[in-house]
Amino acid sequence: MDTAAPPPATTAPALPGLLPAGHARLLAAEAAAFALPGTGIEAADLEQAVWLRLLELGGPPPEFADWTRAAVRAEALGPDVRRRCERPYADQDAGPPPRAPHRAGGAVEDQVIDADTLRSVRAAVRTLPGRCPQLVRALMADSDPTYSQIAQELGISQGSVGPLRSRCLGCLRSILNSRVGSPVGRGNAR
Repeated sequence: MDTAAPPPATTAPALPGLLPAGHARLLAAEAAAFALPGTGIEAADLEQAVWLRLLELGGPPPEFADWTRAAVRAEALGPDVRRRCERPYADQDAGPPPRAPHRAGGAVEDQVIDADTLRSVRAAVRTLPGRCPQLVRALMADSDPTYSQIAQELGISQGSVGPLRSRCLGCLRSILNSRVGSPVGRGNAR
């Protein structure tokens, strides 16, 4: 006596009249191929997303097999691409992120290192050409001014603050790298 239950259906039934049965099986197979264990992607979810794409198209495209592979792949890789590209906003009420200590020493050593670093940066800022010292000091201000406020303070247009900032920070980077030396293997400084 055979008491084994039939395996549960893992694919959504084909919508009547939208796809032939062979196309529905191809879609199910492609979705199952991309829904590997440990990826966090389920075959049924991929199938459903591709079904929605088919409904938006109004029917199967002429090259259904190629289109199906591309659609399933896009749906499977979409969350991974978004996860790598998108970053959540920091909680606005949490305040600034915690600072990592420079060394395994106590708080006094960290404060000395921070003060020395700030002195070095401020000394380098004073040697910058043109309006750069004023601009960088405004950018370093505790009040965190907007571009509009910086432009008004320096007497320049708001649209020129960004390019000027870029040039000034490039000069500052060059000055600091010449004093300390740039790390090897990190690429070119701009």
